[in-house]
Amino acid sequence: MVKSLQGDTQLFVPAYWEDAKQELMKRDRIMRRIIPMFGDLHLVGRGDPFTTLARSIVGQQISVKAAETVWQRLLSACQKCTPTHVMKAGPEQLAACGLSRRKAEYILDLADHFKAKRVHVAKWEEMDDEEVIAELLQIRGIGRWTAEMFLIFNLLRPNILPLDDVGLLRGISMNYFSGEPVSRSDAREVSANWEPWRTVATWYMWRSLEPVPVEY
Repeated sequence: MVKSLQGDTQLFVPAYWEDAKQELMKRDRIMRRIIPMFGDLHLVGRGDPFTTLARSIVGQQISVKAAETVWQRLLSACQKCTPTHVMKAGPEQLAACGLSRRKAEYILDLADHFKAKRVHVAKWEEMDDEEVIAELLQIRGIGRWTAEMFLIFNLLRPNILPLDDVGLLRGISMNYFSGEPVSRSDAREVSANWEPWRTVATWYMWRSLEPVPVEY
């Protein structure tokens, strides 16, 4: 993992990215076409687990633009995005940022799990993918898709295949099936050729639809 700074934010670049690109281009003719289109662009992770998860809850079922607006309001209301500051703000202030009452409850439950140490944040680096997902699923508002986004964007795990992700399925449809609808089974079949770099291939499927990377 390579670290860099953007303003006050610490960013992380996966150390495996270049090797994964080369492997995928050797094995997969579609990847051989898509990967060079995006030059030196790559997945960028952010270092703070609480921020990543809170931001993913904010973004559920709303547009990227709307999510960014709500997120900026939340940062202004809480001063810092920490479990303590979020809990101090409380449900009314969070709702005033544009969050639904349910999402406000989810973010407060997330903060409570972190503050009470009911999740083992310090051990996540050593835990396998499914163990981390199992812990995250204990938190209200976090389903498997959100947990997989966390593994991709925070822990930078190399082999995640988020089968509930609409963008991934659409990317596979457009690039491998000439726009025909694809099933989860189809996606698994295509992705067998991507192992152990399914995260990287998924990221390029997203880029093929939306060139500007999403951040969490």
